[in-house]
Amino acid sequence: MLQLHPEVAAALQAKRPVVALESTLIAHGLPLPLNLETARAAEAAVRAEGAIPATIAVLVGRPTIGLSDRELECLARNEHVLKASRRDLAAAISQGSTAATTVAATMFLAYRAGIKVFATGGIGGAHRGSSHEWDVSADLLEIARTPTAVVCAGAKSILDIPRTLEILETHGVPVVGYGTSQFPAFYVGTSGEPVSTRVDTPRQAAQLCAIHWDLGGAGVVVAQPLAPELAIDEAEFESALQRAEELAEEQGVQGKALTPFLLARLAELTQGKSPRANQALIIANARLAAQIACNL
Repeated sequence: MLQLHPEVAAALQAKRPVVALESTLIAHGLPLPLNLETARAAEAAVRAEGAIPATIAVLVGRPTIGLSDRELECLARNEHVLKASRRDLAAAISQGSTAATTVAATMFLAYRAGIKVFATGGIGGAHRGSSHEWDVSADLLEIARTPTAVVCAGAKSILDIPRTLEILETHGVPVVGYGTSQFPAFYVGTSGEPVSTRVDTPRQAAQLCAIHWDLGGAGVVVAQPLAPELAIDEAEFESALQRAEELAEEQGVQGKALTPFLLARLAELTQGKSPRANQALIIANARLAAQIACNL
């Protein structure tokens, strides 16, 4: 059922390092032309470290592992691309749809293709506030059951991070800080919450993942903080997030539409700081993921 780009198929056959990249950030996470610039830069960062990038999406009903530059551009410019988590894959495939894949869907398809290292911006998690108490991202359960290293900048800052970490702990997911003992918080440098362990080199990260998988474990979160000079001031971010949440409440936005809505409002309220930070951390995570893949 999977359509592998010839370069990706050849790399997997030869047991060369491959890094999976998600496509939701292209279609739903960043505005044009920043989305296309970021997708291309992330792939370039993977190549610069000696690995092969495999951006993943569903194209006209076909789960595709590795996109051409033309396919990246079409995804970036098309305003009618669906957003597909794991539960949505069968519908997208059976209906011949084109869909950008979330963290959960991307890592599932990556693992099916034989790719065990995946780079993204920030993982999903548990949303804040009593009105969203049951809104927990499928990313967390997918990480808990799919043996893949998820290289990220922690969880998105819009989330309830302590509760997100508790859910990961309950499901036996190692949360590894890369060069940090505190869990990163996407746009904000740190959440102040401790990670379960720390590594300081790609080799250490690769070794931990390999041992976890040998022990029968599933996903591993490798969390790298955003560069300090790009992090948004915590008070400024909290003020913008509160306003974005108020707008979401007023307009009745919930479910899978909530995260893209909040990210779009934050981009406006921070005067473009948040998308630029998002771009930087995605590229940095792609680079680290490639280094880990090469060590594996």
